[in-house]
Amino acid sequence: MDPLTENRIRLALLDGQALFRESLARFLSAQPGLEVAGECATDEEALEILRDSKVDLLLLNFGCASQGVEGFIAAARGAGYQGRFLIVAENADARQSADAIKSGASGIFLKSEPPARLVQAIQLVMAGAGWLDQKIVRLLIEQLADGCPPTGERKPVSFLTDREQRVLLGILGGLTNRKIGDDLGISEGSVKALVQQLFLKAGVRKRSQLVRVALEGSLLTVMGTPPF
Repeated sequence: MDPLTENRIRLALLDGQALFRESLARFLSAQPGLEVAGECATDEEALEILRDSKVDLLLLNFGCASQGVEGFIAAARGAGYQGRFLIVAENADARQSADAIKSGASGIFLKSEPPARLVQAIQLVMAGAGWLDQKIVRLLIEQLADGCPPTGERKPVSFLTDREQRVLLGILGGLTNRKIGDDLGISEGSVKALVQQLFLKAGVRKRSQLVRVALEGSLLTVMGTPPF
């Protein structure tokens, strides 16, 4: 097998808007390192694709899963799918976003963003990172800063310093350690140290796990006014 073909990221698209779905499929198929393995309009069709072909990442819209994103992800796992999920939606509220991430989605991408950023999001998700659109990050911060986790439940919190809060917001926004450091005026090494402190407080080892913990409200509920 051609190594270039073997190393491609294989995608499947689930969206009820045929024009958008087919246009996106053409765009993604033209990108180096990406391959569209299938596209569908319903969750039943998506499950068939996930069962019958090797898919690394499924892009799906909130409204296309008749059983909800949470139920669909559970059904896909039950069908043996081991890849990742990225929500691509017109809009999303804080509760939808938090529930999707808790259920196993690797991120939320809004359709209003440029297509090139979707390619970036796909690459980051496949590298093990998460992706949250800045608009969704702000929605989450507004709710969580008021001490109201999007799941509607209050959970124990860990105290975060102002600098830890700002680093966490950068992580939620999908920024690299270098970009976070540039924004805060500190070295990349200092950012790495702060990330490790966040890992320790959250009891996690990966950024994706930290994002999930934050979205559940067990970290961000101690935050004050967002530093934006």
